[in-house]
Amino acid sequence: MTRIASRDDWLTARRALLAREKEHTRARDALAAERLALPRVRIDTPYRFETREGVTDLAGLFAGRSQLMVYHFMLGPGWEAGCTGCSFLADHFDAMLPHLEAHDVTLTAVSSAPLAGIEAYRARMGWRFPWASSAGSSFNRDFHVSFTEAELASGAVDYNFRATPAENAARELPGISAFERGPDGAVLHSYSSYARGPEELIGTYMMLDLAPKGRNEANIMDWVRRHDEYETAPAAACCHGG
Repeated sequence: MTRIASRDDWLTARRALLAREKEHTRARDALAAERLALPRVRIDTPYRFETREGVTDLAGLFAGRSQLMVYHFMLGPGWEAGCTGCSFLADHFDAMLPHLEAHDVTLTAVSSAPLAGIEAYRARMGWRFPWASSAGSSFNRDFHVSFTEAELASGAVDYNFRATPAENAARELPGISAFERGPDGAVLHSYSSYARGPEELIGTYMMLDLAPKGRNEANIMDWVRRHDEYETAPAAACCHGG
């Protein structure tokens, strides 16, 4: 139940919360520094991607910049639409592009669906951000976001750096991975995050966290729909918490 207070009582409570918020900000800054200090892993696998501009490798996805962010978007072969949760997150990408690219960072989505399926869904959503198909490549499996029926039937899959029960998994799962070009031009993997890890990329959620009723959801993303579906029945969210 909402508590009604005097302005003075509100200021006392707000100042106490501000102290906690500052603690959180400092802890977040320290965590970011630890993230930057992670060692790198050289990527030697000749991954193949199909893009609007043609076939390329992982180095080609950098588009001439020194840093690359890959969003592992849940859109598999034969799917008519991408994951609702991934679509919610990706709605925020286009506005980021000029700022990231000016800061020497390329952002691209990668999915296991063929390029034709990606382009059909991109057209429906009206998105501009780069999006590549990893079909025919081991990229998605090597980065633990695509799984075979046999792997799921085994009872658990390697997701989010741990054995995840198959009932909490699917053929495709979300995540984000970061890469940089080394001094010798080598592609180096610096970071990956899965499940709710990339949640701070969802600016809508960050705004809702400041709103009077917060996220106002019984289960994560239970209210979220693709942006062209808000006049229809809600779709079940297909991304997993963790």
